[in-house]
Parts: sequence; C-alpha cells; structure tokens
Amino acid sequence: MSKKENYEAKAEELLAPIVEKLGIEIYDVEYVKEGSDFYLRAFIDKEGGVNINDCETVSRAFSDALDEADPIPDAYVLEVSSPGLGRTLKKDRHLQKSIGQDVEVKLFKAIDKQKDFAGVLKSFDEKTITITDNNKDIAFERSNIAIIRLALDF
Repeated sequence: MSKKENYEAKAEELLAPIVEKLGIEIYDVEYVKEGSDFYLRAFIDKEGGVNINDCETVSRAFSDALDEADPIPDAYVLEVSSPGLGRTLKKDRHLQKSIGQDVEVKLFKAIDKQKDFAGVLKSFDEKTITITDNNKDIAFERSNIAIIRLALDF
C-alpha cells in the first residue's frame, strides 16, 4: 500500500463513525498534492444530497479526530464537500449505484480517433465498463479509462 493509499485508508477509518452517526455516507477520501500543498479531501453524501451545514459539522468532528489520531505527519489542507452532480465514478460502489444513469467516459487512448464517449452505464466487471449509446453497447477496458463521471443534463 502506498503512502497515499495508507493515509486515505486511515482517514476513512476515522471518518466512518462520524458520518454514520449523522446518517451520511462517505463517497470518497483522497489525499493529493496540488502545487506545493497537500490536500485531504473527504466527499460525503446522503439521500437528497448534503448541504453546507452537513459539511461543516463533519469537517469540525473530522478535524478533531485527525488532530487526536495524527495519522498524517505532513501538513495538509482538510476539505469536506459533496462529490457534486458530475461526480467521478472511481470505485465499484460508485459504478453500482450509477447503473442506468447517463455517464461521460474519457479515454487515455483513442478508439477510432475518439476519446470522449457518452451513454448509459450498463454494466461493469473488474476489467471492463460497458455503456449503451443509441442502442449500441460499447465496452471499454478499465485501464484505458482516464475518467468516468455522471453526465450533467441541463
């Protein structure tokens, strides 16, 4: 397990009992470096969506738990937010909840000179993700997917 994955796992472990008490779920936890700063980001969600008060409540309790346990020795900025409408589908649990929804897929390597696809998420397994576009199934190797996220329909 990398340092990044270790920090994310420890942070998620500290966050779990906090959100559980509030009826909120953890969508994702990420530890990233942007420029010269490190960020610990917790994305939370609940039925009907989270609001600013939910984020503030979780942030305060999570900050206290992180200060007490001190699982990350580096300096970092803590952010707690919603994953947003166009949320990235990183984990199998995200994909499972999104079956039947419109998604956008961006690839590392083009298929027939195309890197961007859109359609309805049909299925996935450990190696592929399949969407349906105009009644045609398109399967992508997971290793070739740069990002898959829910499509915004305005």
